[in-house]
Amino acid sequence: MSKTIHHELFFPQDAAVVWEYLTQPDLIAQWLMKNDFELKLGHQFTFQSNPAPSIEFDGTVYCTVLEIVPLQKLAYSWKCGPGHGKITIDSVVNWTLTAKDDGTLVTIEQNGFKVMENLNMFAAMEAGWLKHLHMIAEQINKAKHGVSNT
Repeated sequence: MSKTIHHELFFPQDAAVVWEYLTQPDLIAQWLMKNDFELKLGHQFTFQSNPAPSIEFDGTVYCTVLEIVPLQKLAYSWKCGPGHGKITIDSVVNWTLTAKDDGTLVTIEQNGFKVMENLNMFAAMEAGWLKHLHMIAEQINKAKHGVSNT
């Protein structure tokens, strides 16, 4: 049995604006982590952050772009663990953008958490993804109003 993270947030912007924040490495770094992401099917990339030993995370997430539907869907694998070659999270992150009359509904789902093995990481990431969705909205708002993100 596995658990899934699922969050939705409405953005009052066009899908193209939100899509940039999900697919441009410099913009992703503003709300998530340093990365070497490329919007290319099969591209292998990493996210880099500070280690969090309390949840058995060494600070590196290994990913592969699995699906791209421009302005609608982005999926990538998400593998991480405590380090030394040990992977304890082997999951998939799915972003879905649904155009609405007055903006875009953004959905994130991450599945593949083994219930007994990944509870601490699951709890941290469930809260973290919601926080990061709000950070995307904040970054878009800053850019819209000409506020520097540096």
